[in-house]
Amino acid sequence: MRYKAVIFDLDGTLLSTLADLTGAVNIALEMNGIASVTEEEVKSFIGNGSYKLIERAVKGASCDVAKVHSDYRNAYLDHCLDKTVPYPGIVDLLKELRGAGVKVAVNTNKPYDPAVKVLDMHLHGLPDMIAAQSDTIPRKPDPTGVFKIMEQLGVKPDECCYVGDSDVDINTARNAGIDVISVDWGFRDRDFLKEHGAVTICSDARELRSRLLG
Repeated sequence: MRYKAVIFDLDGTLLSTLADLTGAVNIALEMNGIASVTEEEVKSFIGNGSYKLIERAVKGASCDVAKVHSDYRNAYLDHCLDKTVPYPGIVDLLKELRGAGVKVAVNTNKPYDPAVKVLDMHLHGLPDMIAAQSDTIPRKPDPTGVFKIMEQLGVKPDECCYVGDSDVDINTARNAGIDVISVDWGFRDRDFLKEHGAVTICSDARELRSRLLG
């Protein structure tokens, strides 16, 4: 077996969260008198944490960005389970990894509370550890979350692989010194991933399984 642990990004990799993210963003924008945004726009805004998402969504409107962000955080925590679902084959893949003795972890820029809420609903009991954005874990591509995961799971960099759907994930893995596999079913397409240094790209869970388990 090649890897002892696989670290997954969350949004756009394990779970399809775009509809609920967009809904929460638009609730916050409406509360502050700002024009709504589309799912495609939100998709392009995602990747660098929730505050940066809101900074991009307000599009320079005269407003208190911190308040809009707070309104968004509250709205998303209330609505993060409305339409979110796992991507096809993900549940079975995680179960198979666990069954093969591979540790499974999640490293996300999503704040801890909604991250735990969506994982508990859709992937309950499957991740061995979650490293979400917090006061002690900086946003990716900072590798702190990956280092904490490796330390807690007792694995070395050459025993780990990172799986994600964005350039942020590619850079996170590189900064941590571990292998990375990109997936093109999330928020960034294959051409974008190639342009940002992706070498191995999978298009479905079956292909990803073969890369991780052989």
